[in-house]
Amino acid sequence: MIDVLVVDDDFMVARIHRGFVERIDGFRVVGTASTGEQAVAAVAELRPDLVLLDLYLPDMFGLDVVTRIRAARYDCDVLVISAAREAEAVRRAVRYGAVNYLLKPFGFDELRTRLEQYAARRTALRAAVVADQADVDRVLSRSGSVTTAPALPRGLSPETAELVERALREHQGTLSASECADRVGISRVSARRYLEHYAGTGRAEVTLKYGTAGRPERRYAWVA
Repeated sequence: MIDVLVVDDDFMVARIHRGFVERIDGFRVVGTASTGEQAVAAVAELRPDLVLLDLYLPDMFGLDVVTRIRAARYDCDVLVISAAREAEAVRRAVRYGAVNYLLKPFGFDELRTRLEQYAARRTALRAAVVADQADVDRVLSRSGSVTTAPALPRGLSPETAELVERALREHQGTLSASECADRVGISRVSARRYLEHYAGTGRAEVTLKYGTAGRPERRYAWVA
């Protein structure tokens, strides 16, 4: 089992994330923390294998927690889960050794994909035998930190995702799900799933267009 510590200042969000983790085979939550100090103390007491770490904590920035953990020589990995979309935050997370960086809000499938990737890399690294440079290169490639292109949720295909991305990139302004569906040749519901995936991973921006009646229309623009 991979022991996980969930760190988030919002107790409801922490509860949701805990529920997500406990639905994934091979993982269990051993504790939660809502502040940086609590997180450091929990790592010392519980010795988790992995910390799901929010960056916006009430008493310190999340990466300062990583500094404290590393200074104390606690052997655990960190997966950042944050609403921070600044490129510098992502770069710092990589420099601090984060195994991945997941933007809030996210769904269960997005977290499951990353935790399963983490578990696979962890197993591969433990089983690795280094006899020559080729083995070293394989180990390093398996232990890469933040992925440059977040894995797609189940049910979404890379080919269609590429078409949706191209439609957003090439269009000046914003697209609705219906407009995107017409350009790509898929259903509006399918287009909406891909667009929401890109919005959830920070590569597309969502704006609301209000009409005279009914719900506002969600419109998307490529920002990555």
